[in-house]
Amino acid sequence: MTPDPLMPGTVTVALRPLRPGDEEAAVRWAADPVFCRAVDWTPGLSARVVRRHWQAIIAGNDPTFRRWGVTVNGELVGYADLGRIGPGGAELGIALGDRAWWGRGVAFRACRDLLTLAWEVGLPRVTALVHAPNARSHALMRRLGMREDGQAEPEPYAGEVVAVTRYVILNPAVGGE
Repeated sequence: MTPDPLMPGTVTVALRPLRPGDEEAAVRWAADPVFCRAVDWTPGLSARVVRRHWQAIIAGNDPTFRRWGVTVNGELVGYADLGRIGPGGAELGIALGDRAWWGRGVAFRACRDLLTLAWEVGLPRVTALVHAPNARSHALMRRLGMREDGQAEPEPYAGEVVAVTRYVILNPAVGGE
């Protein structure tokens, strides 16, 4: 447990497998237009559509995609995933649906744990894509030890098409950084 200077007591950040019922947290997050713009979710989706989408993710039938819940003191506040999983590595994704935890080190701790999981299963590298205006995500990638590795195709972000930076980190156990 790590003390949080912004909150009294201790704060425990953990990853856990998604489970039935977690889709209700996603429904709450989807009702927040600021969150939707930040993570490129379509604002105003019905609760039914969000539930159905998340139920499919929770079922976890895609071997190239794995999502975990991010918890703070046992409460689901976001998610972290490894996508495009293959012999060459995977792509990291992170989103905190509860904005009260933005900028407080939760995403860093969750991503650090996710990288540990990636290394434990022998992935040789992990990449991440970050939209140019997302300063917090750029800082997070650098704090994790990732380095810039070129540009990806521009993508929509917060209502406009923007540049996308690719970050990479190599598994230290297989000759990486």
